[in-house]
Amino acid sequence: MIRPAGRFALVLHSHLPYVLRHGRWPHGTDWLCEAVAESYLPLLRAFERLESDGVPARLTISFTPVLAEQLADDGFRDEFRAWITGRRAQLERDTKDAGQSDPRAADLVHTWKGWLDETERHFNSLDGQLLRAFRGLEERGRVEITTSAATHGYLPLLSLDASVELQLRTAKAAHRRHFGREPRGIWLPECAYRPRYEWTPPIGRDAGRIRSLRLGLEEMVARHGIRWFTVDSHVALAGDPLSIYRNFYPSLAALRGYEERFPQQPRMRSSGRSYRVRSKGAERQAVALVRDARSSLQVWSRDEGYPGHPDYLDFHRRNVANGLRYFRVTGPGVAEKDKQLYDVGAAERRTEEHARHFVWLLGDTLERMRSSGISDPLIVSPFDTELFGHWWFEGPLFLEHVFRHLADSGITAATGSDEADAESSRDEVSLLEGSWGEGGDHRAWLNKHTEWTWDRVYDAEGDVAATLAQIAMRGAAAPASVDRALRQALRELMLLQSSDWQFLITTGAARDYAERRFATHYVELKRLLDLARRTLAGAPPDEEDDLYLSVMEKRDRCFPDVDASWFAAPR
Repeated sequence: MIRPAGRFALVLHSHLPYVLRHGRWPHGTDWLCEAVAESYLPLLRAFERLESDGVPARLTISFTPVLAEQLADDGFRDEFRAWITGRRAQLERDTKDAGQSDPRAADLVHTWKGWLDETERHFNSLDGQLLRAFRGLEERGRVEITTSAATHGYLPLLSLDASVELQLRTAKAAHRRHFGREPRGIWLPECAYRPRYEWTPPIGRDAGRIRSLRLGLEEMVARHGIRWFTVDSHVALAGDPLSIYRNFYPSLAALRGYEERFPQQPRMRSSGRSYRVRSKGAERQAVALVRDARSSLQVWSRDEGYPGHPDYLDFHRRNVANGLRYFRVTGPGVAEKDKQLYDVGAAERRTEEHARHFVWLLGDTLERMRSSGISDPLIVSPFDTELFGHWWFEGPLFLEHVFRHLADSGITAATGSDEADAESSRDEVSLLEGSWGEGGDHRAWLNKHTEWTWDRVYDAEGDVAATLAQIAMRGAAAPASVDRALRQALRELMLLQSSDWQFLITTGAARDYAERRFATHYVELKRLLDLARRTLAGAPPDEEDDLYLSVMEKRDRCFPDVDASWFAAPR
């Protein structure tokens, strides 16, 4: 049966927090090296093979500015080559152990050696310049590269629009520097959206006391020429507009009353289209691409999706010393000690089978959309890039098969901007506040375990604002030494605002590391602001101050063009 034509927009989001010069294994630069080896390089090879074979594959991939800064850093290339050397040494040790236990294990170690050799050759052929390779794909019309907030700050919960503006201005400048053009789309961190309304900080000393009119995020991105973003389906689709808020953690009392503030929210009927988003009273708007729940669930769900198949490489059972993996999923609920050895051939054959099923699923979903009255249906499937390769090792090969089958399906592969440009008129709607996290709200980032972090974020934002106001009152430009300290302070503020710290604390995946990193950036920010104020008061930096600032600039050397004027209310 020939499925009806329609459009499919795959949107990948590449992000890791700033880990360079902040530890290695188990938490630190090994995260970055694994993502490059297991996700970014394999995906790049898959896209290049599709291009070489003339397969009309188009997709969107974002690189968060903080990830791009790390991939472009000379220090990363040194770290990655050291990581390769360490993995190769461990494989040599594993060869001896495997040979004494199971011939199949020895064969598997040999396979991993070949994979590591290929990874090293590919990395060296690019001279470690991954961003340049992806930029080439975009220049040849194969992908669209989009941006995100500078350090993946959780935008709806930042207390000042000046902070959101800093995240966006920094992101835009970094994108131009790395990719040579303006970003046209943005991945809102954690797909977290907030409309325009009078906002009260949910926790901290100002909770329930200070109220300010906050701009909708669609207004703020549109001010920077960004046309579109992606939202999760529950933020957009018809249903009880307050269903995701009623069980909020008690500290979120400021968000209660949403129903009274917005009693007549225009509601959508389908995720099979894109929509113009405008908050009430807003002058600017952007296009929202709505996540299709059915296709997304089939891919990312560990219980219902493809990655949980018994043939695929198990993510969790690892060599505790270095993270190497030798076992397959085996089956649902199978204890780690009972996992069976991985069979590469069986896993690769399964990816082709699953790709065929996924393309069938897309066709069936498009047909259902047509039956519901949508004449030109759209499926938007947004995922973390690291799902493909790092979490689901076979994921890049799966995607390659998907695009090969799409070429014969009548389904058009599109980028986000293809869709944003496709219609001159479309329905205008308002969106609910929410995210793609647990519960569809903010609870994965604001809860009893992370309240203390937001108290410090809000204190840091207020301290930066007060320091800049003090400088503005002088009526003259700040001395170069003050500007230098302020620029580093803004880097520390943005690193402090990364949504990763709250998420890692909430999930317990790397709680100690996240808490330590958060506390470190907070302390350094306060010291840098103190240095700026002392200098402004007439006490020039001494030798110790200068050494400290130099150390900070070398350790957290992201965003070289950040400017103190970027921390300001949007104009």
